[in-house]
Amino acid sequence: MAASSNSSLSGSSVSSDAEEYQPPIWKSYLYQLQQEAPRPKRIICPQEVENRPKYYGREFHGIISREQADEILAGVEGAYILRESQRQPGCYTLALRFGNQTLNYRLFYDGKHFVGEKRFESIHDLVTDGLITLYIETKASEYIAKMTKNPIYEHIGYATLLREKVSRRLSRTKTESRKASVTSEENTPVEKITSLVRRAALTQNDNHFNYEKAHNFKVYTFRGPHWCEYCANFMWGLIAQGVRCSDCGLNVHKQCSKYVPNDCQPDLKRIKRVYCCDLTTLVKAHNTQRPMVVDICIREIEARGLKSEGLYRVSGFTEHIEDVKMAFDRDGDKADISANLYPDINIIAGALKLYFRDLPIPVITYETYSKFMEAAKISNPDERLEAVHEVLMLLPAAHYETLRYLMIHLKKVTLNEKENFMNSENLGIVFGPTLMRPPEDSTLTTLNDMRYQKLIVQILIENEDVLF
Repeated sequence: MAASSNSSLSGSSVSSDAEEYQPPIWKSYLYQLQQEAPRPKRIICPQEVENRPKYYGREFHGIISREQADEILAGVEGAYILRESQRQPGCYTLALRFGNQTLNYRLFYDGKHFVGEKRFESIHDLVTDGLITLYIETKASEYIAKMTKNPIYEHIGYATLLREKVSRRLSRTKTESRKASVTSEENTPVEKITSLVRRAALTQNDNHFNYEKAHNFKVYTFRGPHWCEYCANFMWGLIAQGVRCSDCGLNVHKQCSKYVPNDCQPDLKRIKRVYCCDLTTLVKAHNTQRPMVVDICIREIEARGLKSEGLYRVSGFTEHIEDVKMAFDRDGDKADISANLYPDINIIAGALKLYFRDLPIPVITYETYSKFMEAAKISNPDERLEAVHEVLMLLPAAHYETLRYLMIHLKKVTLNEKENFMNSENLGIVFGPTLMRPPEDSTLTTLNDMRYQKLIVQILIENEDVLF
């Protein structure tokens, strides 16, 4: 495949009219270096070696010294052999010729071959990747150090794109983007810029709730050449060339990921389920103020359940609660939880509590948990209320808004205490351990903290109009 030109990037490559939009030119210098990197040359041992490990091939030369390995590899760039250590029998070494010298690496095997973090199916792939990395880091160390200085992410001008026009263009190019990952400058694939365009397009939407969210980066192996969506440089190597955000699909170098702003815009196609999904990720994916589970369940409860005796204390059938959970995971905001399907309102209340319990990060986050506990232990009521308010301000925006909305609802529940027999103290007992958990998984800590958890929720309900 042809590489794009090594031109510098400028904001002028983006027009205010998405119909005239031309993708940026990806920097191909590192791609060209990868093409120039030495190719691996396996040096086969002339005789069969006894006790050769079954996961090594004829490149294994048995117990030989560094000096002998150097003689075998002399003058052949990219040549490699495997040997067993003379000083430590049972330990194996990769001897590799690069830069007119023999480099020796301790070699390991656990089902895959590795000398560092990356794991390979074969020694040949390991050496190929190693030669690429050595060559690029030797030839372009200064260039790599400066890659993040003028990022495409900050300066390309995507913010001028209008959401509707971007959507039309992306729909027309969807088929083409599946067919290729890298093309020439004249046919740069939209796949390479989708996450950036999506981020900018959502920013232009007035109804978008712009909660801050960090990207969920994970090491990723790209099939075919890929360019970093932060610095526009090629992501080199054979495997694990960079990282990908599992929530929005942004692809960047591992070193560039440290500089990417906390502006992840999750893609619904990547969110596999509603329950057990990070709260901020879910609300940004659905473009809502609060998790839609919370809104839908509370609307249903307030419509037909506020006077239900023992609301939130009485349990619904577990099987039916699981059915509601599956409905949200499967149908999202189109899930049907009406009285026709679930006449017992305790099933809906149970599904709401289960949503909060299943959150990977509780509504009252692990970072603020200890501060809430400290506030609860203050004896003076006014000082305690002020301390609780200060900690509330530390919650992430989506967590704060969800907690605020829930407390307004629970206050309505207490206003019907004569019928439902649920006051703020009872609700505190139910929702304390539902909304907050200690960072350490300790049964003793949980038991010791339960009365303070109850007190915090009770304070939030009784003072929701003052605290939020």
